Parts: sequence; structure tokens; C-alpha cells
Amino acid sequence: MMAWLSELWSGGTAAIEPATLRDVTALAQLHGASFHRGWGEGEFETMLTERNTLVHRLRMGRKVIGFAVSRMAADEAEILSIAVASSHRGRGLSRDLLLTHLGHLAGRGVRAVFLEVEENNQPARRLYQRAGFTLVGRRERYYRQPGGEQLNALLMHRDLS
Repeated sequence: MMAWLSELWSGGTAAIEPATLRDVTALAQLHGASFHRGWGEGEFETMLTERNTLVHRLRMGRKVIGFAVSRMAADEAEILSIAVASSHRGRGLSRDLLLTHLGHLAGRGVRAVFLEVEENNQPARRLYQRAGFTLVGRRERYYRQPGGEQLNALLMHRDLS
């Protein structure tokens, strides 16, 4: 009974599923809240209609609380963005989202996945390292902050084969 009440209180059980065009507003809002330069609805709409792009949403009840976006080319993919609403972080949801997304990429024949992460973003770096990504490079001054400061990006890789 307590588990049922807990689910009801938190908005339901988390579900990871393919995003649809109906999600573009929620996806754009989440991206804008999570990153300095948020992607607009048009950018998400374009990605959702491209055959080489995979977009998953993380839903709690009827509310979209996260997403993962990757672009595929041959047997490789790049994770373009992954985010979970700040109110739902720290619960393992980003890990579940990432691992599910990687499973779908593998199911589409992807053998290698790459991503870039801000060097100072310790929570994201821990997430990726725990998911089996390894550091393969650095891009100096890749990210530009609102005040003009430039931060390094770390290039990470994971083999899915």
C-alpha cells in the first residue's frame, strides 16, 4: 500500500519511450532549463523527423521529465543531449534513461557511441563513467558560458558491440 501511495504522490512510475512531435514543447522547455543555450521547439521537431536521430523521453505520469537525443551514422552514434528535470535528479532516472537509450542504439546496429561533456560537470561525468564511457580526448574552450568564459569539453566513448 505504501509503494502505491508513493507512486501516486510522485506522479506515477517512470517510463522511457520514443518521443513524438507532441513532446517538442516539453523537450524544448527541459533543454532550456538544463543548458545555457537551449534548443527550441523547431530544433526538436527537426530531430524527431530525421531518420538518423533517436529521441527518447522520460515520463512520470503524464509529464515529460527528461530526454536523450542521439544522432547515428553507420555503426556509430553521438549523444547530442541528455537531461532530467532538476526536481527529479538524484533518483537514478538519468542512469535508467541513458542505459535504455544505449540499448536502443545497439538494437539499431550502433557499435560505438561518443559524447562531449563539460569538464566541470561532475554529475554528468560520473553518470557516463558508471555507464562504461571512457575519456578519449579534450576540446579546449569548447563551451561558452553566459559571461563569456570558455570551458573545456571532454570527449568520451563507449563500445556497444
